[in-house]
Amino acid sequence: MSTTTAGIILVASLAVVLTAVYKPFGDYLYRVVAGTRHSRVERGIYRLIGVDAKAEQSWGTYARSVLAFSLISLLFLYAFLRLQDRLWLSLGFDAVPDHIAWNTAVSFVTNTNWQAYSGESTMGHLVQMAGLAVQNFVSAAVGIAVAVALVRGFARSRTDQLGNFWVDLVRIALRVLLPIAVLGTIVLMIGGVVQNLSGGTDVTTVAGGTQTITGGPVASQEVIKELGTNGGGFYNANSSHPFENPTTWTNWFELLLILVIPFSLPRVFGRMVGQNRQGYAIVAVMAILAIVSVTLTNVFELTGDGAVPQAVGAAMEGKEARFGVSNSATFAAVTTLTSTGAVNSFHDSFTPLGGMMPLVNMMLGEVAPGGVGAGLYGMLILAVITVFVAGLMVGRTPEYVGKKIGAREIKFASLYFLITPMLVLIGTAAAFATGNNSTALNVGPHGLTEVLYAFTSASNNNGSAFAGITVNTPWWDTALGLCMLLGRFLPIIFVLGLAGALARQRPVPASAGTLPTHRPLFVGMLAGVTVILVALTFLPALALGPLAEGL
Repeated sequence: MSTTTAGIILVASLAVVLTAVYKPFGDYLYRVVAGTRHSRVERGIYRLIGVDAKAEQSWGTYARSVLAFSLISLLFLYAFLRLQDRLWLSLGFDAVPDHIAWNTAVSFVTNTNWQAYSGESTMGHLVQMAGLAVQNFVSAAVGIAVAVALVRGFARSRTDQLGNFWVDLVRIALRVLLPIAVLGTIVLMIGGVVQNLSGGTDVTTVAGGTQTITGGPVASQEVIKELGTNGGGFYNANSSHPFENPTTWTNWFELLLILVIPFSLPRVFGRMVGQNRQGYAIVAVMAILAIVSVTLTNVFELTGDGAVPQAVGAAMEGKEARFGVSNSATFAAVTTLTSTGAVNSFHDSFTPLGGMMPLVNMMLGEVAPGGVGAGLYGMLILAVITVFVAGLMVGRTPEYVGKKIGAREIKFASLYFLITPMLVLIGTAAAFATGNNSTALNVGPHGLTEVLYAFTSASNNNGSAFAGITVNTPWWDTALGLCMLLGRFLPIIFVLGLAGALARQRPVPASAGTLPTHRPLFVGMLAGVTVILVALTFLPALALGPLAEGL
């Protein structure tokens, strides 16, 4: 079987499964977030944290709850890392240095999972299980909860109530993420992923030397890392390590885990606003952008320029032989189309244009389909901008699913999309202005790409690494940590502010002048606006980096 054929089968089979689960799994997600009954375990948690499950919150209270929970999580995880050497199952590792502990705590709390350390030589098992893995669950649940709050803003009228953050958090974690994670762990263990509490096994290498192979609770962390679009690897080699991702079918399964929730959430949107066709329109835009990205990444890698790639038929540098080019290119595209920092190959070794595609995916705002929750609310804000632009064209007040998009709403939407470009471009400029770009392995366009990728990954809460650049210095850990914090929570505040503004409105009945937002015309407009926003914002930086190198 040719590499191209294998790549087509991989993508096609994923598409078939995602299409099959869209409705049943989306309906299950809808019942989780829209239901009013609470299990005994959930009621016990509410009592423990002092929450009235029947009390709803305004957007300001909801936002403060998100920020308070995240701040407590950050402080707890930072302390956990700094005290690691005194904890059980520390494996003899020292306390994590302060700048790496700061960066790591921010990274996992913001669902970024950027790693400035080697997991197998830095983190003990207890920190991995009770610190990092827990944040993989709750940071993902926070993203879904914020998306649901925005959808409630569209669905409700003449109210300032958007639900209860604590109820949303608990129900999503216990009813969605945890059950799938348990089943997924069993599947990965069957596939050969390690799951134990071993401190390491001494083995004799082929050359006759000795090497300690670190074990650990890998499968349980691997599944939630992908399911929650987190991406932090138990090992430094991440999803290219055979203990995390042993075979091509586990590679396929991990891609399914990454995509299943983000691609099903538009169904929740359609159900909650009472128009399933609106959900189909959103998921269609996501699918179009994803297919184009995956195709281009594969094409650029399979037809790589240069004497060596052309001689062997593809660009194999930096890729695992057991995966090959197409599995690696598709994995790179999927993980950067979502907010998943997992990698099964080195993006730094991609062809110039192939390496540009993961950058572009993140610059799109990770909305195709994006991270769990973050992809949906990012796409809905793009939809708001699209109907506003369409309204300007015909001289009418724009409307989306029965809500007017006025000055207040468009300000929230605009601020949302200004944050990430500002962080990326200012951060990249600061690295060069202060000489910290010298930690990049390369100079010229490729060196610029390495720095640009680091800030794009951090600011978009992706977490994948381009490689070829040293970022575990105090300057880099501090700068990227700030980008992760601001890139996560400022957009969330604007999303919730928009939700509050929408929820207070009266529903606007559709008229002859209302733009239908469920038809192919709107799908094309939304996809176009998404790409144009990125082109206008990032094209100069891309022209100096990967485009200059590739052309």
